[in-house]
Amino acid sequence: MQRISIANQRSKGRKPEELRPISFTREYLSSALGSCLVEFGNTRVLCAASIEDNVASWLKGKNRGWVTAEYSMLPASTPTRTKRETMGLKGRTQEIQRLIGRSLRAVVDTGALGEITMTVDCDVLQADGGTRTAAITGAWIAMNDAFVAWHKAGKIKTNPVFDQLAAVSVGMVDGVCLLDLDYLEDSRAEVDMNLVMTGAGRFIEVQGTGERTSFDREQLNALLDLGTQGIEALFELQKQVLAH
Repeated sequence: MQRISIANQRSKGRKPEELRPISFTREYLSSALGSCLVEFGNTRVLCAASIEDNVASWLKGKNRGWVTAEYSMLPASTPTRTKRETMGLKGRTQEIQRLIGRSLRAVVDTGALGEITMTVDCDVLQADGGTRTAAITGAWIAMNDAFVAWHKAGKIKTNPVFDQLAAVSVGMVDGVCLLDLDYLEDSRAEVDMNLVMTGAGRFIEVQGTGERTSFDREQLNALLDLGTQGIEALFELQKQVLAH
């Protein structure tokens, strides 16, 4: 039987270095200070930013703010129902929301906030791979819009967001480096990696795992280059959506 390479049969005829169709819908929720529905192909994540006029006890009196995130998957976001985490968060959920929070904090001057807490809720409406990277990329838009609104309301002197933020997945499938993996590709990947970067080209996070095989420095460099290329494209899309 002839083996068909999944890397050469990407959905919608995508090339290995091509992102899925990307969409950002700002102000998706009228009740949120900042919100964005982000779509990476069939992956859809709703990001909503809220601000509270207080901080955790360990930050009291330090005249600094905090940026954090919460992440969840709706039960119907996957073909097999995902159970609600009512009895405590799973390790994967904790890992992802911590990743989102520290990524957002990397591009915010928390000293310019005063004692407020920014929380960005990232709820996965539909999952088809790359939910954490889509969440980070959309969360930045929701957060930025919320801080712009807070600034316009006279609550802070300036927008504390000093750089862009985006994330993307890369991986090796059938020996081929692919950008922005969907679920089918991710489930078959020999090497799986998530990259988070700032607009200045600095890495915040590099999560790389040899799922089915090890990888060498040359392959690592190829994955980093491919991911960087994808994130640069995401930055341009963010700029376009913020310009309207």
